[in-house]
Amino acid sequence: MAVVLLAATGVWNPFPTVWDWVDRSQPISEPDVVWQQRVGGTPKSVTIAGDTVIVEQRTRVEARSLATGTQLWERKADWSAVAGGDRDPVVAVGKLLVKGYELLDPTTGAVRRRDGDAVAVWTYRNAILDVRCVEATDCTLSAWEPRGTRPLWTAFLPGVHSGLLADNPDLLGTRRFTAPRIDGGVAGPESVPPLLGFPVDGRVHVVDTATGRVLQNVQPGREERLAVIGGRLLRITATSRDGTCYFTVSGQDPATGQEVWRRTGLNLRTSDYAGCVQREDPQGARNVLIGVGPDGREAVIDGYDGRLLQVGGDGAKLLAVDDRYALVRSADKRSILGRELSVDRTRWTRAAGGKSGAALTPYAAVIAEEKPSRLIAVAPRTGGELAVLRTSANVLAVGRNGMIIGEGREIGYVRWGAGSSVPAPPEEGGIPGPNPGSTWQPPSDEGSCGPKRELCD
Repeated sequence: MAVVLLAATGVWNPFPTVWDWVDRSQPISEPDVVWQQRVGGTPKSVTIAGDTVIVEQRTRVEARSLATGTQLWERKADWSAVAGGDRDPVVAVGKLLVKGYELLDPTTGAVRRRDGDAVAVWTYRNAILDVRCVEATDCTLSAWEPRGTRPLWTAFLPGVHSGLLADNPDLLGTRRFTAPRIDGGVAGPESVPPLLGFPVDGRVHVVDTATGRVLQNVQPGREERLAVIGGRLLRITATSRDGTCYFTVSGQDPATGQEVWRRTGLNLRTSDYAGCVQREDPQGARNVLIGVGPDGREAVIDGYDGRLLQVGGDGAKLLAVDDRYALVRSADKRSILGRELSVDRTRWTRAAGGKSGAALTPYAAVIAEEKPSRLIAVAPRTGGELAVLRTSANVLAVGRNGMIIGEGREIGYVRWGAGSSVPAPPEEGGIPGPNPGSTWQPPSDEGSCGPKRELCD
């Protein structure tokens, strides 16, 4: 009894290491991460923003140092989203069912800009868009630089979706691939597309994001679905006949309304075959979309001019795609191929299980394997290993020099070189960088201009 009382009051601890063992987190990967921290709640999203890691939780958001994992600041918020690139990131935060948002500095948490009227916000690597409505049919769309204080342009929209929409409500674009153990927002914010399609009362308003001009106000036909991809307005028609669905896809120049390209027999997986009703956006990413030909082979199509960038082999399965590369599971389900779309060739091949998932980011291709459970990051072009981890954790965010993985409330930072054939660099101050002995280099912005450089020209 005396032992219990002394231990309970803290006067004497007969088991000095017991509580350390209870509080200590087990490493979430082997080899170990650069740092590992337990956050306040299960993350809804994690984003690398410059020198910080932004962790969105159910009722709050916090920032941690990318170098050490220590918490920099925390505040209450129902939603958050990161905008800007490595040099000018900001964090948009707001509350559900309340108009407005605030833009915070990711390092200090200080408010850089405050808005009290916006009902929706879209965050991109090079822009922020928001919309505010005086009435249900009288709304103004504005574009801002991530750290700008004055709008770049404003445009009139006759309404948006009803209600308060918080961050990044769906627009008419592509439906992204998903993979087990890889978060859907692992790549972070992308550059704003050249055109955006806003659905308003059954019509589609096509906005030029460079000038703010509303180029089209289109009513889809009864058998049509509209999407805005790669600087084109796509009209996808699904007709039920002879017990099957017949598909036609055409790309229009929204400035003139003229048809630029057309393909027939290409199934973009927009229909659930219940009378060929199209309820889904086409699969794809950025300026490319995925279709299935009449022979059952998957194809990657350039949304700008309709070119076939890649046609898969019989039984092959696309796992991930962006403007530059595609990850394909072989027909025998024993390997993953990294293909470069611009030259339509296989750049690398590596063994993988039939249930492996994958994702593409600007800095790494990520592969999640089971039995044994592993996470692998490779250079998208060469397939060179950046990290190989034995872990059951998920990939939450990928940055220039490493990635964030997590399991439950535990998150950790993995530097490129962990567990790969190239040894990790020695510990040094500041943000962990890439392996100096590796041939891998962070990609330039050359590949972010789109298939026809429409984002840059």
